[in-house]
Amino acid sequence: MNPTPPTHNTNPPTKSIQRPINDALFINAFRDKDTILALAKEIKENAAKLTEKIRVMEVCGGHTHTLMKYALNHLLPENIEFIHGPGCPVCVMPKNRIDQAYDIALAPDTILLTLGDMLKVPGSKGSLQHARSQGCDARFIYSPLEAIQIAKSHPDKKVVYFAIGFETTTPMTASLIQRTINEGIKNLFFHINHVLVPPPLEAILSAKDSQINALIAPSHVSVIAGAKIYRPLLERYNIPIVVSGFEPVDMMESILRLVHQFLNAQPKLEIQYTRLVSMEGNLKAQEMVAQTMQTRESFEWRGLGEIPDSALKLKNAYAHLDAELIFDSILTKTPIKDNKACRCGDILKGIAKPFDCKVFGKACTPTNPLGSCMVSSEGACAAYYKYALA
Repeated sequence: MNPTPPTHNTNPPTKSIQRPINDALFINAFRDKDTILALAKEIKENAAKLTEKIRVMEVCGGHTHTLMKYALNHLLPENIEFIHGPGCPVCVMPKNRIDQAYDIALAPDTILLTLGDMLKVPGSKGSLQHARSQGCDARFIYSPLEAIQIAKSHPDKKVVYFAIGFETTTPMTASLIQRTINEGIKNLFFHINHVLVPPPLEAILSAKDSQINALIAPSHVSVIAGAKIYRPLLERYNIPIVVSGFEPVDMMESILRLVHQFLNAQPKLEIQYTRLVSMEGNLKAQEMVAQTMQTRESFEWRGLGEIPDSALKLKNAYAHLDAELIFDSILTKTPIKDNKACRCGDILKGIAKPFDCKVFGKACTPTNPLGSCMVSSEGACAAYYKYALA
């Protein structure tokens, strides 16, 4: 029998702490059917008192997949609508950055390393999988630290780590940079594509056609950066924000908290995922990132355009490791438009759903993706295709 977490306490149940740790019991507690249905009932009862519709953006693709996988959207009343956000680092990577990875992979005596999803994302020249079929050495790695061993094993090659991710994965890249220097590795370089969560949310919320009046913020980002990064959004837009875990019980409790904030007419920043998230975050990780990287003046987001101060780059002191400088003469820099039929940009902005796209599930599928929202395992289109069409 699964232990059931209390409705308003997201720490593991007391019984599971008193006996030997069992991972399955720990996870199952946050997927418990009875708890989910009890929360759904409480949400409906409270939502019946609302005087306005809640249009909540779940920022992260992980939340979108939980929403679809467990059919949570079907358990909620009609006056609570979910809008899918830009919280997938693969989905927001523009084509010219994908082309730069392709360009580097084509360079002689070069090994390009990146995380799994990036191999499948199509640029204007093709995907990195296509580059591999042309004989290029493009590899996916499970951990950035694998790059150390690969560089040591191939001293005659230039090894380039194409780094992507939000605040969650940035400290791993910073740690890899420090180890590269400490171990005197001369053939490992970095193409930095780390992006930040608050700037695109600012861009989306400030748009004239934005109808979003609540946010479910990603917990893994907040573990590193701290929930404090959302405070300016609360102060500027006066909307409820809850930092939520990714399990279905976490999400349902976060929705209930949003409803309570609306009923009390007191928007605030709450941490539902108290198991790991604090207001300040991981200060050591933040320090590591600050030592090696700085904010870019601007960065292009796929479907969203140029957003100021929304991404990171290496500091000048690490220019000798910067692949963007070392391979500058061969890199594609011109912005590249997406397929006209693809509505991924509108989906990332929260003004369309995957079903609104005419090519969704037809010309655009996981095996033949036209846009990044389908190619990424965290993309909204991939979630709809996997769960809503099943």
